[in-house]
Amino acid sequence: MTHQSTHLLCGEKRLALDVPAAVQIMEMAPIASLADPGAAVVEALRSPLASPSLAQLAKGKQSACVVISDFTRPVPNRIILPPLLRTLEQNGIPREAITILIATGMHRPNLGAELEALVGPQIAADYKVVNHYCRKSEEYRRVDMIDGAPIEINTHYLDAELKILTGLIEPHFYAGYSGGRKAILPGIASFETMKFMHSFEMIDHPKVTNCLIDDNPFHNYGIRVAERVGVDFILNVVINRQREIAGVFAGHFNEAHLAGCAMVRHHSVFPLDRAVDLVITSGGGFPLDATFYQISKALIGAKSILRKGGTILVACECREGLGSPDFCNIIHSVCTPREFFDGYCDPVNFVIDQWCAQNIYQAFDHAGKVYLYAPGLAADDFKSLGAVRVENLQETANRLLADHGSAVVIPDGPYTIGVVE
Repeated sequence: MTHQSTHLLCGEKRLALDVPAAVQIMEMAPIASLADPGAAVVEALRSPLASPSLAQLAKGKQSACVVISDFTRPVPNRIILPPLLRTLEQNGIPREAITILIATGMHRPNLGAELEALVGPQIAADYKVVNHYCRKSEEYRRVDMIDGAPIEINTHYLDAELKILTGLIEPHFYAGYSGGRKAILPGIASFETMKFMHSFEMIDHPKVTNCLIDDNPFHNYGIRVAERVGVDFILNVVINRQREIAGVFAGHFNEAHLAGCAMVRHHSVFPLDRAVDLVITSGGGFPLDATFYQISKALIGAKSILRKGGTILVACECREGLGSPDFCNIIHSVCTPREFFDGYCDPVNFVIDQWCAQNIYQAFDHAGKVYLYAPGLAADDFKSLGAVRVENLQETANRLLADHGSAVVIPDGPYTIGVVE
């Protein structure tokens, strides 16, 4: 039998995997990196989409807030931030009046060496860089109400005269695509707002899914809040499989974002004729797969192209274990998808991190079995999850491929999305 080779992202490695030639490998379409990404950023700031240049917007402003993604996203901040910050200072905004706000959402803060790795040691030392804390009431104030829920946003952002969002555009299992408006909601929103945006009902909505914007309530609420609080400018990038910048999209918060989404859809979305029996995927590599919490993105991507009762094999390093204490409590407190659904469908029982657990249990409920290669997890974690522990990835793949009629391999996990048409 003829075979082909591929590699699954796992931590900072690519795990070699040989599969039969008949197995479809869903990889990002080849997309060239920009020859001079720094120059491309400068040009995008000068000639943005549907917006005055950043220099024009900065003139006359006394303060600025630049929102950046947290450490779980591979945003090339060391390339995109220096020309942006330089433009602000050259056009009259003093360095001490510029705040770099990390959109942690409900993730932990990025501090110390992790903060330096996020923005680079020079920016970490020379600029005011702050984390968003969704549970600190002094950090945010109410700007709107949606369906009875308070929409509360970080005051560093609200009080800045010039408001800028940065980030990475990629498939996102709730918002359709990351980037743009998502830096605000949920990036710098309060815990009470998150309870609405990540409610059981919201996550269960059929149009809250990957690569879908039309009639997606998660996306629509993000647009509504962005319009309400104001966004003066965005600087988003698209990266290729080598995590190099392939596209720069700057300007109007929605128009520039949509242009980037179109590029992502072209090289990251794969149509399939029918659902398959077996999906072999990855958690997306470091930093995304540092915890099992983030595996929900890969599992939801696998679920969308898997027949009911099929099998998932996923590689996820999990160097930091399952995730936050709250997430661990959920995983260790329930044994089956039905127990989770029954316990957490009531808004009264809402707890932090339940949404990713919800996606994980949705995938486990859909699949007949989930096989998990996760060297960072303990044996008890596998028992709580109900997943089959994998010691040898290639041997397990060989056995599963022999037992299943159709299979797809997704080496980059959540960065590539299959769609059954």
